Amino acid sequence: MNQTSSSPRLFNKNLLLLIICQGLFLTNNVTFIAINGLVGMSLTPIPWMATLPIMGYVVGGALSTGLVSKVQKRYGRQKSFQLGLVVAVVSAIICAIAAYHKNFWLLTTATLIAGFYSANGQLYRFAAAELTHASLKEKAVSWVLAGGLLGAVIGPNLASWTKNVFDTPFLGAYLSLAIAGCIGVYVMGKIEFPKESVESLNQIDGSPSVDVGRSLMVIAQQPMFIVVVMTSALSYGIMNLLMAATPLAMEVCGYPFSDAAMVLQWHVIGMFAPGFFTGHLIKRWGSFPIMWVGLALNAACVAIALSGMEIHQFFWAMLALGIGWNFLFTGATTLALSTYLPTEKDKAQGLINFCVFSTMAITSLSSGALVTSQGWALLNWVSIFPLFLTAAGLFWLSRHLKRVALVGI
Repeated sequence: MNQTSSSPRLFNKNLLLLIICQGLFLTNNVTFIAINGLVGMSLTPIPWMATLPIMGYVVGGALSTGLVSKVQKRYGRQKSFQLGLVVAVVSAIICAIAAYHKNFWLLTTATLIAGFYSANGQLYRFAAAELTHASLKEKAVSWVLAGGLLGAVIGPNLASWTKNVFDTPFLGAYLSLAIAGCIGVYVMGKIEFPKESVESLNQIDGSPSVDVGRSLMVIAQQPMFIVVVMTSALSYGIMNLLMAATPLAMEVCGYPFSDAAMVLQWHVIGMFAPGFFTGHLIKRWGSFPIMWVGLALNAACVAIALSGMEIHQFFWAMLALGIGWNFLFTGATTLALSTYLPTEKDKAQGLINFCVFSTMAITSLSSGALVTSQGWALLNWVSIFPLFLTAAGLFWLSRHLKRVALVGI
C-alpha cells in the first residue's frame, strides 16, 4: 500500500493543461494544412504556388527558432508560450483579412508570422518532460503529443463547418482560430513551470548568466544527436510532403472537401492517438524498435498511395502515415532528451526544431509543385528517398552503440 502511494504520478494539473494547449496548437496546424493550400489555389493563377501559404507557416517557424530560444532563455517557458499564442491570434485575423480581400501575398505573409507560434508549439513536447517525474518523461512526452487528438477532431471539422459561414470561403475558420488562440493564452497562464527553467529568476544584479553547458557544436557532434535531428526532420518532412498534398490531390480527383477533411482527420488521429501507449511501448521495448515500426508504416503508406486514388486508398495511406510519424517522432524526441543537459536545452531544442522546420519548408513547396505538375504517384515515389535515409541513419546509430558497448565491456 505504501509502495503504491509513494510511486511517482504521471498526471498533474500542469501536464493536463499542457495537453489542452497541445490540442489547441494542433487545431491551428491541422486547419492551416486543410485550408491554406485550397485558399492559396483559389487566390493564385499559378498552380505550383498553391502551397506557399503552407510553406510560409513552416518557414516562419524555421526563422523563429533562434528567437524563441532566446525568449525562453530570458523569460521562461510560460511567457514565451503565451507570446506565441498572441501571435497566433494576430496572424489568424490577418489571414481572415487576406481571404476577405483575396490577397494571396498577405495570406502568405500572415502564415509566415504565424510561424512564431509554431516554433513555440513544437517545444510543448520537451516542456512535458519537465512537468512530471523524471522516470516518467517518455510517457509525459507521449501524452502531450496525444493531446493533438483534440486538433484531429476539431481542426478538419472546424474547417468543414465554417467553410461557408460567410460569403468568403474559410473566413470563419480563420476567425475561429483567433478565438482558439485567446483560449490558449488563458490556459497557458494557469500552468506552473519549474522555476529552474526561467533563467532570469536566477539573476541578482541583472547581468547575463553564465551558461555552463557545452557548446552547440559539441552537442551536435554526438552520433545520437545527429540521428535524432535527422529522424525528427525527415519524419516530419515525409509526413508534411504527403499530408500537404492530400487535399490538393483529392480536389484534382473531384472529391468534395468533406471527404478530404475526413481523410485528414483520420490522418491526424493516427498521428496522435498512439500517444496514449507509445510511451509505454518505448519504456518496455526501447526507442529503436518502435522507430523501425514507424518507418515500416511510412513505407506501407507509400505502397498504399501508389496502388490507386480511391477514397479508401487515401484514407489508409494517411492513417498509416500518421501512426508511422508518431512512432518515429516520439522515439526521436525521447532519445533527444538524453543528448543534452538541462542547461543546454534551449540551444539543443532550438537546433532540432530549426532542422525540422527547414525540412518542412522544403517539403511544403515541393508538395504543391509536385502534385500539381507531376501528379500524386511521382510525389510518393520521391518520398522513398527520405525513408531510405532515415533507415540508414537508424541502422548506423544502432551499430555505433553496439560497438561502444563492446568497447565498454
